[in-house]
Amino acid sequence: SIKMTSQRPLPVDDFGIYYVLAECTDYYDTIPVNEVDEDQPHFQGVTGLRNLGNTCYMNAILQCLCSISPLVEYFLSGKYITALQKSCGEVATAFAYLMTDMWLGDSGCVSPEIFRSALGNLYPAFMKKTQQDAQEFLIYVLNDLHEALKKYHRRSYEKGSTRRCCRKVIATESSIITRLFEGQLNYDVICLKCENCSYKNEVFTVLSLPIPSEYECSLQDCLQCFFQQDTLTWNNQIHCSFCETKQETAVRASISKAPKIIIFHLKRFDVQGTMKRKLRTHIHYPLTNLDLTPYICPIFRKHPKYSLCAVVNHFGDLDGGHYTAFCRNSVTQAWYSFDDTRVSEIPNTSVQTATAYLLFYSCQPFSIP
Repeated sequence: SIKMTSQRPLPVDDFGIYYVLAECTDYYDTIPVNEVDEDQPHFQGVTGLRNLGNTCYMNAILQCLCSISPLVEYFLSGKYITALQKSCGEVATAFAYLMTDMWLGDSGCVSPEIFRSALGNLYPAFMKKTQQDAQEFLIYVLNDLHEALKKYHRRSYEKGSTRRCCRKVIATESSIITRLFEGQLNYDVICLKCENCSYKNEVFTVLSLPIPSEYECSLQDCLQCFFQQDTLTWNNQIHCSFCETKQETAVRASISKAPKIIIFHLKRFDVQGTMKRKLRTHIHYPLTNLDLTPYICPIFRKHPKYSLCAVVNHFGDLDGGHYTAFCRNSVTQAWYSFDDTRVSEIPNTSVQTATAYLLFYSCQPFSIP
């Protein structure tokens, strides 16, 4: 399976991945609300989702994925059927049916119960009526869709001189998920004793960004903090093949492959020992022209400018909270707020919010699927 998230600082030897799960009781979901009128006219892709009991985390993520036209088109057109792995296609099929209801149905809101049941068969935690972390749920969904839709491609290359060379064959996996969401980080690893430089690569679909300020900062500040050079010392030293021992090391990351859809996870849930808190920093992020040029390797700068297409918001703290989503609809080109069954159009100025938790950016404008 593909690695789905990346964040700093790096673990010692294997450049592995970790993230914090924020579980909280969704006290907003216990408040009675008036559901939308299912008979009123609605636009394609502007459909509410019923809360099945603390499932606002799921509804917010599904609304964001529903707003990504290339992904929706892949499922609505039936292209997924030819790629479907019969042994693990239940979640992908349920996802396709849900996208069809949300885009082609005639109801103002639908229930994601079949999709939740399909995913819950694999991950029972999502069947419990307890709040889960939206970022973790997103990673599980993307990973399972990839596993169900992946195809293997064989690529060969020659290694060695012209007189003595060998042909190597590499099998790679690709899917609609990797084509849209997968990026790659390159790490320059420099031994501070012998100055030997080595390189590490890591695949990602979600970048977990540190928040450098408690009060106010910009998304660029978070990116600069993530991509700044780190010095690994003491217990974090890395083994140097030239020194043949662990040494202090400088590590700098850059993007060697920029995805079409880049997802930023803002690390608002901070855990230090037994102390847990939520960072309520107001992070200013652009709606258009997000410039990633400084963080992309020069030879790979194909899509340096990105536009915001969806936001997941988190209200509350670690003990109780609620998720909503802001999504831009490719049919109307307007922004909408999705709060379970409650859907409303919002002005562009309302998309900037201090509650942002996940940001979805696209390098290309979406067409109507």
